[in-house]
Amino acid sequence: MIVGAVKEIKIGENRVGLTPYGTDALIKAGHTVLVEKNAGLNSGFSDDAYRKAGAKVGFTAAEVYKKAEMVIKVKEPQKSEFKHYRPGLILYTYLHLAAEEEVTKMLLEKKVTGVAYETVELPDESLPLLTPMSEVAGRMAVHVGNWFLQKPNGGEGRLLAGVPGVMPGHVVILGTGVVSTNAAKMAMGLGAHVTIFGRNLERLRYLDDVFGGRLNTQASHPLAVAESLATADLVVSGVLVTGAKAPRLVTKKMLKNMRKGAVMVDVSIDQGGSFETSRPTSHKDPIYVVDDVVHYCVTNMPGAVPYTSTLALTNATIKYALDLANKGVNAAISDDPALAKGINTMNGMCVYEAVAEAFKIKYTPLEKAL
Repeated sequence: MIVGAVKEIKIGENRVGLTPYGTDALIKAGHTVLVEKNAGLNSGFSDDAYRKAGAKVGFTAAEVYKKAEMVIKVKEPQKSEFKHYRPGLILYTYLHLAAEEEVTKMLLEKKVTGVAYETVELPDESLPLLTPMSEVAGRMAVHVGNWFLQKPNGGEGRLLAGVPGVMPGHVVILGTGVVSTNAAKMAMGLGAHVTIFGRNLERLRYLDDVFGGRLNTQASHPLAVAESLATADLVVSGVLVTGAKAPRLVTKKMLKNMRKGAVMVDVSIDQGGSFETSRPTSHKDPIYVVDDVVHYCVTNMPGAVPYTSTLALTNATIKYALDLANKGVNAAISDDPALAKGINTMNGMCVYEAVAEAFKIKYTPLEKAL
């Protein structure tokens, strides 16, 4: 198979979908790899590194899309990339289609096979291709929150760690998944007072045990969340419904009772956001203020630490890339139910039910689309 890697063009996105290490694996498996000029430069990988791994390097994005049978990316297609898509192309990337109606319709119209990292799902319901970036984003959330809490950066002027004689800040975390657990690790590591909300009581028991009772766990209920927000300095949301829009857990009304200069970090923004007042932002212009509360809603947080993020991501994605290249889509998804769940669009049909529901479009079971 001819596999392509292109430079990401989303604002502030510095990751790349394929590393020289992944290139080496594909080449040794008998495939051809085409790499756009400087595709990996911002992640720390030079064109020469790809050449040494056996790739053909120096193409334009248009040339890669024209020749490749499968293109490996990081982020969802941007409007300027739409013109490159064609029937039969395999697009292997984060898609987040439930929050991207225009992209969804384009993939259906162009009959692209859209393989979404975020919906590849193992039998235990874990998400192996979302987990690495959730780990990065969860850890980053506390760091960026602490930064924007500083008065010159728009916040209330509180240090989350506190100092002897001064109470630490209060961090409220929504959700108990990978993002939230990693945010809790970072916040507790700073010495903050941390409260985490979740619906799964068994998961809350697990977190209580793992953190030795130092993490305050609370069952999620709108009133309980609102009460906790009133004393929060930093709010981090990592809630996720696989492949679907994120639930709205924080209403605009709740902001009225929050501290002026408190910071909210919505890691769920890729899936539409879990604050009623959330709207996508970029690394170039990351924050805005609503009712004196600072909102950070950057849709590609891990793009700010591309070296770490790219390696963490591609360590996980290369396994499935090899399966797709070695076997072709049909055989690969027939052999691996987890990969089959990653297929969102195929042959002009929407084969992921949550996406179809989000936009009230026809859902076709995957087996019928093959």
